Amino acid sequence: MLTLAGVLLALFLSSLDQTIVATALPRIVADLHGFDRFAWVATAYLVASTALLPVYGKLADMYSRRTIEVTAILIFLTGSALCGLAGEFGPLPLLGDGMSQLILFRAVQGLGGAGLLAMAFIVIADLFPPAERGKYQGFVGATFGISSVLGPFLGGLLTDHGTGLLPGVAGWRLVFYVNLPLGLLALWFILTRMPRLEPRGEKKPLDYLSALLLIAGLVPLVLALQLNKAEHGWTSPLTLGLFGGGVAALVAFVLRSVRSANPILDLTLFHNPVFRAANIASFLLGGAFLSIIIFEPLFMINVVGVSATRAGISLIPLSLGVVGGSMLAGQMVARFGHYKRWMLAGGLVLLAGLALLSTMPATVSYEHVLLYVLVCGLGLGPSMPLYTLAIQNAIEPRFTGQATSASQFFRQIGGAMAAALLGTILTLSVAESLPATTTAQAEARAAAAESAAGSGAVASRPTPAVRAAFTRAISRVYLCTMCLVLCGWLATLFIPELPLRTTNAAPKPAPVRMAEAVK
Repeated sequence: MLTLAGVLLALFLSSLDQTIVATALPRIVADLHGFDRFAWVATAYLVASTALLPVYGKLADMYSRRTIEVTAILIFLTGSALCGLAGEFGPLPLLGDGMSQLILFRAVQGLGGAGLLAMAFIVIADLFPPAERGKYQGFVGATFGISSVLGPFLGGLLTDHGTGLLPGVAGWRLVFYVNLPLGLLALWFILTRMPRLEPRGEKKPLDYLSALLLIAGLVPLVLALQLNKAEHGWTSPLTLGLFGGGVAALVAFVLRSVRSANPILDLTLFHNPVFRAANIASFLLGGAFLSIIIFEPLFMINVVGVSATRAGISLIPLSLGVVGGSMLAGQMVARFGHYKRWMLAGGLVLLAGLALLSTMPATVSYEHVLLYVLVCGLGLGPSMPLYTLAIQNAIEPRFTGQATSASQFFRQIGGAMAAALLGTILTLSVAESLPATTTAQAEARAAAAESAAGSGAVASRPTPAVRAAFTRAISRVYLCTMCLVLCGWLATLFIPELPLRTTNAAPKPAPVRMAEAVK
């Protein structure tokens, strides 16, 4: 349990850093004078943490889990300290000005954050057999839910009121320094309480070329998704070039993996029907959580007319729902041994919540939105731990690292793709709803930009035209999100439900049907 506490604390920091910077960005931009690059502060972390997930999974199958966890924590803490120091000494050779330094150091943070995310599920898989694992992986879902909502609030609090807590240190720098004491505490737990957890597979030399090809393919793809589509549209040369380069590198990665004796991701895992269907569902459902996180505050600010602070607070019911849903589903699975029914039930609840969000009128009350978001959280809760549990239960223990990190990767990349596509739908819908020559459209664009930047400003008294435009646009976004969730729910129907193993021994082979045996 002490090992679990250390792993969850490290995971909390990794997840927190995906959102805590959002509300600090306006002050960071003002201090470091990098408005033209502010989006890259978040993008650098996302790109690094997503691209390295499969690599960490492979390393966990080759070396001691404790060694990999400690290494990831040390990289993350080093990146956090460097982020806090960005710009303190002015422009530096090779590193550039303070904003360029911060972007680079955020990438270093992401390199460690990927390991913290991947290792949480992998270590839990080693500590507890599948029959008991659900209730402990429910804590992982709870950690994600709490950090996703606490991040923006804590970032704004430290930025606005943290200056002076440490002599001569600006409040926004504490957003990064706060990781140090908590990270060191997690490191102490891991070093003193965690067993080495040696891998079960045969140790072979790492295929470095395969790893480089995978990273070379994933980085351009994530960058293409994160580009500002107002400046670089889907058909712009830069976007198409990044997509083309990424796809070419991934094709080379697949060809290399087929011939490699020790690939980064063993492609035979896709022959497993549980692994295949669960990852498709995770990919599709990954966008639902991010969709609510991004677009619900936009609705609150530009339709309901609340401040950015109250809009952030309105996500707390989502967090509570995710925490409650994930822990309840984990406990029920551990007690009764059936996971598929909870996946399907969670999907139906999520669809109901999104249906309520998609039909909100411009006159909806603040309290009603909180209720709808709570319903969505209850539906999302089971999806976080149970799809990973199903995959781990179906594969051989020697593939635990690869299979688990692949599950997290597909969820991350699905969220990134959904955010980019739904953001484009929102922009086009707003532009379509307002005449191009009116000032209302300019006001709507400015309001959306302020909200996305997390400036904390009050979108006071949005005009009727702006409210109507955002109501219609965000309704379309939620309808599209419902389509993603429905497809994910249908994919879940094809997940074979295997009995949960009571030990960490290899699973028994599935029974072969007569027709398959004859074939």
